[in-house]
Amino acid sequence: MANSLFDPIELGRYTLKNRILMAPMTRGRSDADGAPQDIVAQYYGQRAEAGLIITEAVAVSRLGHGWPGAPGLYTDHQQAEWAKVANSIHSAGGRVFMQLWHMGGAVIPDYIDGAQSVAPSGVALSGEIPDRKGNPTAFVTPRALTRAEIVNIIRDFSNSAERAVAAGIDGVEIHAANSFLIDQFLRDSTNHRTDEYGGTVANRARFLLEIVDDMAARIGADRVGVRISPTNAVFGISDSDPKALFSHVAVALSERELAYLHVLEPSNESDSFMATTNPTLADHLRQAYAGTFILNGGLDLKAGTAALVEGRADAVAMGAPFIANPDLVTRLAEGIPLAAPDQSTFYTPGPEGYSDYPNAQTAAA
Repeated sequence: MANSLFDPIELGRYTLKNRILMAPMTRGRSDADGAPQDIVAQYYGQRAEAGLIITEAVAVSRLGHGWPGAPGLYTDHQQAEWAKVANSIHSAGGRVFMQLWHMGGAVIPDYIDGAQSVAPSGVALSGEIPDRKGNPTAFVTPRALTRAEIVNIIRDFSNSAERAVAAGIDGVEIHAANSFLIDQFLRDSTNHRTDEYGGTVANRARFLLEIVDDMAARIGADRVGVRISPTNAVFGISDSDPKALFSHVAVALSERELAYLHVLEPSNESDSFMATTNPTLADHLRQAYAGTFILNGGLDLKAGTAALVEGRADAVAMGAPFIANPDLVTRLAEGIPLAAPDQSTFYTPGPEGYSDYPNAQTAAA
């Protein structure tokens, strides 16, 4: 058992240089076609000290693409631009997995030419999401997917995974968290289906597992990770028995020998918008999952090290600290104070608050 986050780790087919991973964070710097701009390659290359970079969520189809400035990977142009990102990270000695998502019922008509969004069932999410101009817009009621459409979306995920690997990305992370399409299938507050994709825990997990199996057959299970958020309630999502649901998911994924399981679970004391009063499940899921287990949710060096030493995680993912500290791993290793990110630039276009943060050595010069 490792005692330090700075120790290497085997993850899938790769050896990572440390156990401090960069968590996926939407930053909104893609062009009008959903392709990453040149500053995206610069931004990720600057942060290649991370044991593994997990990119921001990348849409697998136009119908699932619904966040201002978010990228996609379903066209040749997008793939060519992602190849530049992969090259930048690899040139700096890093590794990268791409997070793939479909936003499902979280897509508003503004993004899909006025069409109705799709979801497992016709259940509207709670709250608002930005439209193309950044204006808060209420969710609409989606329409339920047909079986044929479900098969097509599974294919979309695998097609994007193949494109990612062809672009030089090391692997992919399936986004099954945060109230987007796969999470909408998992939870019984949003999944009211009566066919083989709804009702029982096993049926509600079917969509995720079919995506995993198809993708693993295409690019290899050791290039596939999954991210879940079992206790968050973002956009009003919930489940009547999250322990039973996510225990089933963890066991089923463990049997598939994936690269990792990534669990996002902010503490109840966290100021994250995802924090809830639901009992935490990460430690239980750690026991249910036999493979590499990544923990994410407001962790700093002390808390992350404790999770590692106590056997509650094999690696940790950090998000916001990487924004203002491209050399985060060095700063943590050497006890250098961390810079604070400017939240007003989290989703704005351009390099300000994105690729213009200096590393500690540059800042001191």
